[in-house]
Amino acid sequence: MSLTLENVSKIVGGETHIGDISLELAPGSFNVLLGLTLAGKTTLMRLMAGLDRPTEGRIVFDGRDVTGVSVRRRNVGMVYQEFINYPSMTCYDNIASPLKLARLKKAEIDRRVRAEAERLHIEHLLDRLPGELSGGQQQRLAMARALVKETDLLLLDEPLVNLDYKLREEFRAEMREIFQERESTVVYATTDPHEALALGGHTAVLHEGRLIQYGDTPHVYHNPASAVVAQVFSDPPMNLASGRIEQSRLHLGDDIDVAVPEHLAGLGDGAYRFGVRPPHVFIQPQSEATAEMHGQVEVAEVSGSETYIHLRHDGLLWVVQEEGIHRFELEETISVYFDTRHIFAFDENGWLVAAPVRSALAVGA
Repeated sequence: MSLTLENVSKIVGGETHIGDISLELAPGSFNVLLGLTLAGKTTLMRLMAGLDRPTEGRIVFDGRDVTGVSVRRRNVGMVYQEFINYPSMTCYDNIASPLKLARLKKAEIDRRVRAEAERLHIEHLLDRLPGELSGGQQQRLAMARALVKETDLLLLDEPLVNLDYKLREEFRAEMREIFQERESTVVYATTDPHEALALGGHTAVLHEGRLIQYGDTPHVYHNPASAVVAQVFSDPPMNLASGRIEQSRLHLGDDIDVAVPEHLAGLGDGAYRFGVRPPHVFIQPQSEATAEMHGQVEVAEVSGSETYIHLRHDGLLWVVQEEGIHRFELEETISVYFDTRHIFAFDENGWLVAAPVRSALAVGA
């Protein structure tokens, strides 16, 4: 089923929650809604589902205007952040509930319930109550209940956000395979750029209720249309700083003066905003194309097997994402380095004018 949004807006109490979004999702496609908290992801999904009605614009399923059609009359499934299951019903009956409402035959209900439970590895839990399950198992149960309906449109609103890291990784690895076996158009909301990259498909980047870019996920990551997209599609956010190009030299702050890298050679002299993702800034030189920068450490945060070093340079806060555990003193002055082949360039209005060559970057870096 194709899903088309035509100039859709949602205004509540004079405040714009969704602003003039037009988007077309192909039948059977997998689509990620990526945006910060309060970007409008949940509101947009509720409009797609028919739980809310847009203030302006149309929502079209396969050429049919469903703008005023309620969720009960749309073939839609939805999975939420919270584990929404019926606590007094067994797992079997939870999964079977939408099929019973649809008045399917008992044998067909049993076939579908057991097939979906097996696909999600909860077939051994069918006689248990939801309260007897772990968080990961409860979310698998909620997913099974949504999938068993064989809906035209499946909406997943940050379904893994309440799971621990290990469970998220395990579930995420299975999800693409699960969805590839179905004909549903899938929309998956997340705030996590790494999750968007892992899931693939297409990504729609939302910011303050507006769609700011849509396309093939790796393409959007490597070619963010604007500095705002680059910030949203990077965790930690991309480091951005004003600079200039003059006579084949790139100047950044007071202490960086390097040759213009090849991928920026077509830019004319003038002012730009330059961006470098935190994983591409290091505490040791990495190549001959390395630029050196000095700054004062504001905090060095160890997270798992990585260290996030926040340092101030030329009045701006930069983040270095370095593998391993590294200790630094507060306000210690250190040198960090970045490969100039990894620099993004945006014009003064924030629009992308040059991106690193794909071969120089790794997806997810």
